[in-house]
Amino acid sequence: MSDIGVQPVAEPLGLSQWQRVIYTFSAPSKTFADIKLGRNSWWLPLILISATTYILFAVIAFQIGMQQVVENQNHLNPKMEEKMAQAPPAQREMTNKISLYVTEGIFIANPVFTLGWYALLTLGLWATINFGFGGKAKYGSILCVWLYSLLPAIIKTLLGIVVIYAGAAPESFNIKNFAPTNIGAFLNPLETNTALYAFVTSLDVIQIWCMVLLAIGVATVAGVKRTSGYIAVFGWWTIFVLFGVGIAAITG
Repeated sequence: MSDIGVQPVAEPLGLSQWQRVIYTFSAPSKTFADIKLGRNSWWLPLILISATTYILFAVIAFQIGMQQVVENQNHLNPKMEEKMAQAPPAQREMTNKISLYVTEGIFIANPVFTLGWYALLTLGLWATINFGFGGKAKYGSILCVWLYSLLPAIIKTLLGIVVIYAGAAPESFNIKNFAPTNIGAFLNPLETNTALYAFVTSLDVIQIWCMVLLAIGVATVAGVKRTSGYIAVFGWWTIFVLFGVGIAAITG
């Protein structure tokens, strides 16, 4: 029988990365469904997140001063501040320089740290959703989902910049909690129980938003129920939160 007239089914066109970025905020299921088709390009969200981080770095450097940032972090750690006060001047100066270089280095190498950290976390989440919930997600798809799910963090970065320009006092600036997106941002770390402060700081609306997107995306690319995605993502998130609170209770 002749095959004349039989037309091949055209593969649907995928979304551009800019469309994915927009849909992450307006219709995340469309973004994650596109990733499920094997289109695992993640460079645009990484660029956007890194670019806004560099802008924040520049604003902090000019408006607050990186040396002030280091001094503030020492002040928020009474044990470290006392140790620094008792150290010889030369040792204190060297410690300050090292802390300054480390802080600046983390900002400068932000894309490398971001990609490396989430590539590692992806391994655990990939194993959890596949072996724990019977999913069929590929590692690259989970990593791509995670980087797109981080896009709301840009809003937190921009809020931090607004706060700085709105007149944040350099002496009270906390680089670890620079935007009013959690209760901890409105508390004095020195007057609040360290474990409680760590807990309320973890309940960050932007972070929770990112985790919800991640849960939806993981469930989509793995082909499992959304409930499984929420359990996998928020299960790991709860472990990290409790670990952080425990460390704060021990060292506080």
